[in-house]
Amino acid sequence: MTLSQEPPSTQLSPIARIGSKTPSSKAPVIEMASSRFLPLGRTVQEIRIPGTECLVKQGVSLATLTSYRVGGPAELYLAPRTPEDLQAGLDWADERGLPITLLGAGSNLLVSDRGLPGLVVCTRHLRRTRFDEANGQVMAYAGEPIARLAWQAAERGWTGLEWAVGIPGTVGGAVVMNAGAHAACTADILVDTHVLAVDGSIEIFTPQTLNFGYRTSALQGIAHTASAQTVKLITQATFQLTPGADPKQVMADTTAHMNQRRDTQPYHLPSCGSVFRNPTPYKAGWLIEQSGLKGHQIGGAQIAQRHANFILNCGGASANDVFQLIRLIQSEVERNWSLLLEPEVKMLGDFQAA
Repeated sequence: MTLSQEPPSTQLSPIARIGSKTPSSKAPVIEMASSRFLPLGRTVQEIRIPGTECLVKQGVSLATLTSYRVGGPAELYLAPRTPEDLQAGLDWADERGLPITLLGAGSNLLVSDRGLPGLVVCTRHLRRTRFDEANGQVMAYAGEPIARLAWQAAERGWTGLEWAVGIPGTVGGAVVMNAGAHAACTADILVDTHVLAVDGSIEIFTPQTLNFGYRTSALQGIAHTASAQTVKLITQATFQLTPGADPKQVMADTTAHMNQRRDTQPYHLPSCGSVFRNPTPYKAGWLIEQSGLKGHQIGGAQIAQRHANFILNCGGASANDVFQLIRLIQSEVERNWSLLLEPEVKMLGDFQAA
């Protein structure tokens, strides 16, 4: 969810229940209560999707799957390892009328303490890469960490991805949000990306059809929570790099990018990285600092001393602590500068307004 002229929505639709839609003959009807509050000692239930190795799990903690280390459980959770299993999972959710939330590395998400309804599909195990020496292109599945891809390119002496070494997200997430750093971004090197719909069709998007902007693309509005019928999921992307450089030099340049991020940004505690987009011509961190908010803390969440555009989990933070800091920052910056900061972090679920 992106904040623009209005504060973030604090309400999701009611939790869908498995069996709420007449299923096909392949899948049994299974009724289960919301997983937000599993009874003490209850064993997490697993459901195998027929014809696959995919297990749908109930009540999986999303705090362990996001870089903030906060958030409640997924009502239902699936982590496919192949595109075929991913399609089977989408079909399974569609048969039951379940809302779907897509989760990659969880590095740019704030999940509500109340958890998420429906089926959470985690793509972090969808990993495969192929370097094509003939044309200097690399194809990667959506769950491949973009930083790992940068190191693999550097080891081969391929330039073009050095900037991505400090980005903690996946290839799919990098395309959706047009991730970038050091004056470079995903749009600069993307050749195309494959996007899967629930009916099994694949649409190939190019940079032109993705309408890339600063930390945004045409896929952002349909890349998180949606009905199975409307969800669109990146399965792979191809990037144009430049082979032929000295691997030692590319490794050195990549390492320098990594060191620069470590020296200037606080990565010693859980965070999502930069919380807000930079509103031209200002830097969000400078606006926050000038508003006197550096070091301000709510519960276990703190605006970082080293870089004010970071919110840190200093231990024991809740998602609502982070959410309240985001709202406070927006309020103070708007009061002082007449600017409404737009978050880069996507907020999913039901949050309590201050």
